[in-house]
Amino acid sequence: MASGDTLAVFTPYCNEPPSASYATLDTRNAHPTLDFDGAADEEAVFTGVMPRNYAASGITVATHWSFTTAITGSLRVQAAIERIDASSLDIDADSFPAFQSAGGSAPATSGQVIVVSVAFTDGAQMDSVAVGEAFRLKIRRDADGTSGTDDITTDAELIAVEIRET
Repeated sequence: MASGDTLAVFTPYCNEPPSASYATLDTRNAHPTLDFDGAADEEAVFTGVMPRNYAASGITVATHWSFTTAITGSLRVQAAIERIDASSLDIDADSFPAFQSAGGSAPATSGQVIVVSVAFTDGAQMDSVAVGEAFRLKIRRDADGTSGTDDITTDAELIAVEIRET
């Protein structure tokens, strides 16, 4: 696999919501979205398997967003990866490592999409997920701004997530 090649794609319908503080399924002009509130941190979780052609060089999680009405302001996105390795992880409890984060700015026109990319180095940042192993990806809108500025008060609408080789 080469740098920049797509490893996985997740859409709103792939979400496995956590038991609390979850993004809600919605649509915008028939496009499925996950709505993340502007006043409280909310999350979405996706399960995948690391492709056999992953070269173990780190990944970038590209999140695609629109906003209910915002045309100015900053969005803060966090992502974490949990390795589900055979005969080791007890899936009765979460074991996500620390979130990685990145920010983006609202487009000047409502309905346009931005991409906020969160980078992970190979190893501990991505819970040492290896080729052929299952994993979960947690996406959080950091609405309270603990990892950086998020001053958009309306919903952020997640449209798609791409994991690509770094």
